[in-house]
Amino acid sequence: MAYVPGVALLAALVVGCSAGADSNANGTDSKAGTPTVSPAPPGKYLTLPAPCRAVPRSTLKDLLPGAAELPGDQQDKVFRGSAAVTYDTDRKVGCNWKADGPNATRSLSIDLERVVSYDPAVSDDDRADTVYAKKEKAAGLSSSAPPGPPDEKDKKDKKGEAGEESGKAKDPADGDADATDSAGPSPSGSSGESTGGAPGSGSSPEEALPSRILDDLGDAAFLQDLPKNAGSTAQHHTVSVVFRTSNVVVTVRYAEQPALVTQVPDGKELQEKAQALARKLAETLSE
Repeated sequence: MAYVPGVALLAALVVGCSAGADSNANGTDSKAGTPTVSPAPPGKYLTLPAPCRAVPRSTLKDLLPGAAELPGDQQDKVFRGSAAVTYDTDRKVGCNWKADGPNATRSLSIDLERVVSYDPAVSDDDRADTVYAKKEKAAGLSSSAPPGPPDEKDKKDKKGEAGEESGKAKDPADGDADATDSAGPSPSGSSGESTGGAPGSGSSPEEALPSRILDDLGDAAFLQDLPKNAGSTAQHHTVSVVFRTSNVVVTVRYAEQPALVTQVPDGKELQEKAQALARKLAETLSE
């Protein structure tokens, strides 16, 4: 009758236990071999800068020219800004500035949000991109099809459609509408005349200065141009620039309110200065 010597049986048991230990050490599930998932990498930024010190005084002097007319102590108060109310300065901060001048009131605000993903499968950057995308969508923009002046092909297509329409019979009541259309802006988007009675204001902001996706600013960016509300007598004009860099989303708002309703804010200047500040903030964050 065959039998296993005691030493051989003990050796077999030791080998079996060693194999099981090695399997567990390698992280292999004995049931189905489910692979381990590495957590998504954290975002680049772990803190946010002090918002009211994020804009240099020299830049504030340019953005808030009315402050130059104020006495020294009042200038200092304007340039110190007012910190936005927040309950977690590691996640969200902001600051506001405002200066009343003889010709207009200008205001500036910046908001910085550090996005953190609590899902180990989603990185902070991806979560921040989702937050940014919602803002972009709310502004009526799309990265895949940025709004702007029509290209040459679109112009030709529209011209052809207009030619076809002109060959059709028209209702006499449409005469006034056609006359109005023929007096519209040139294809370049500028009629060369003031629309609000202020010299040098150019064509309407909607035509010449559209909201649009911006290039070369952070990982993604857009500009939203908001002229005065329809029906309002005040010529208030606000420009917002929103950009994302890694897991931080920044919003810059720059606005002008002229002292007289007959004056029209220079939308192009507001856009240029808001973009310049946004780029400075992006550089500051990258330092």
